[in-house]
Amino acid sequence: MSVLLDTASTPVSERAEYWHEAISHTFIPLDVSLLESTPCAASITSHHLGSVQISLVQAGPQRVVRSSSLIARGGGDRVTLALQHRGTARLAQDGRQVLLRPGTFAVSDAGRPFAKELPEPFAFTAFHWPRTAVGVSDEELRQLTATAFETNGGTAALVAAYLGRLARAAGSLDPHVAGRLATTALDLLAVLAHERGGRPIPQAPETALATLARIKDYILRRLGDPDLAPEQIAAAHYLSVRYLHKLFQHEDATVARWIQRQRLDMCRRELARPAAGTATVAAVAGRWGFVSASHFSRAFRTAYGITPREWLASARADSTSGGPAPRRE
Repeated sequence: MSVLLDTASTPVSERAEYWHEAISHTFIPLDVSLLESTPCAASITSHHLGSVQISLVQAGPQRVVRSSSLIARGGGDRVTLALQHRGTARLAQDGRQVLLRPGTFAVSDAGRPFAKELPEPFAFTAFHWPRTAVGVSDEELRQLTATAFETNGGTAALVAAYLGRLARAAGSLDPHVAGRLATTALDLLAVLAHERGGRPIPQAPETALATLARIKDYILRRLGDPDLAPEQIAAAHYLSVRYLHKLFQHEDATVARWIQRQRLDMCRRELARPAAGTATVAAVAGRWGFVSASHFSRAFRTAYGITPREWLASARADSTSGGPAPRRE
């Protein structure tokens, strides 16, 4: 099912505000500034294929910023690949800046600040997915961001061709088939990331990578269950525990360690939200599957170099002063 957002019928005086809301609603919280005195009509057409959202964006000149304060509002677990069709774009992230021309693509990580300027009328297709759906490390993801990938040869050309065809067919695909094709797209992105980082491509068939993606989605939807364990996960997917552990070797972590990382990240984000209000550290920890408050505190400090109470206090102080919560990872 496609979702269309179009400003053509919106009064010119209201287009800027409408477009800002449309962009943030479709993707993640973003600050959008139009670079034209009279906003032209703009549109977004989106489809969901499994865990991948595909959106064709067409609009006039603008600047988009993802700041630390907007990251604190959510969406930090998302990654976007933008395939440029018309116009140019300048993307800046992680201290790098690249120029995108028609036919090239670049990746941005919503968990870290970035800025994108499109100085002329443009069209691009954005592929939006949760970072956990692709088995790459944080370091490999950083090597992908703010890099212009040419599509005249090699793995990048294969990725662009496949994504382009997937986007064109998205509106007519059977949901079950669409999910499987989206999984293949994520596998191709993983290959590109491993290749870019100089890491050997995992010796696992596409079916294994697809299984790993489904398992991670299963875990993320059950993080609050304190009884979540490898035995339960393996049984739910008709696997042996041994094979489950083998799959997670590509994550450079055991199953239990990967689960703890996700739980800690969710706790950190919840404690940093202004909406956390009077929530206690113990309550947040319990909500995300930690049985022992003391174990949670030790794990949190080991991961972030700060205790949960210190993190919560600094987040509340920044909320009161209007500043963003600190990022101390």
